[in-house]
This record gives sequence, structure tokens and C-alpha cells, in this order.
Amino acid sequence: MPVKLIFAPEVQQDLDEAYSWYEDRRYGLGEEFINCVDVVIQTILRSPDLYSKIYKEYRRALIRRFPFAVFYELIDNKAIIYSVFHTSQNPEKWKNRLP
Repeated sequence: MPVKLIFAPEVQQDLDEAYSWYEDRRYGLGEEFINCVDVVIQTILRSPDLYSKIYKEYRRALIRRFPFAVFYELIDNKAIIYSVFHTSQNPEKWKNRLP
């Protein structure tokens, strides 16, 4: 059964900020970042149990080439993404978004 993808409202802001930061550094780098995030999201949709639980029922998928991670939870056939998070930040920041 296919997995339904749900984004927390803050995820779009995470992506917009990271995209802008990378795009300011080099034209096209923001687009590369988004493409790498998309690869991780597609992997989550195909194999939602692939990534390990790191906190209670929440999982972390690392993004290739960029120091970011996607934090998500599986509930029934839904993958709920709570954060696209720069890994150098305090982990309490993404935990504050959890329900």
C-alpha cells in the first residue's frame, strides 16, 4: 500500500531558507539542495522503514551532500515530515516541533 506524505507547516520555511542560503552562495546550488531533499523523500515513500528511529517513534534520513536531515514519523500509511533540519543546530529545536 502506498505511503501518503504529509508535511508539517514549518517544513516549507525550512526548505525556503536553506534554498535561499545555498542559492546566495552559488547560482544553482539551492536547486541541487532541493533535488537532494527530493531524493530522500522519494526513498521514504518507497521504503519508509529504511531509516532508523532516533527518538521515540521519529526517524532521521540524512541528505546526501548537504548537512541536513529529514525528521519524520510513520503513522499507519502516512509519513509525516516535521523538519528539514541543519545538523549543526541544537537537536532540541526539531524536537520542539513534534506533536
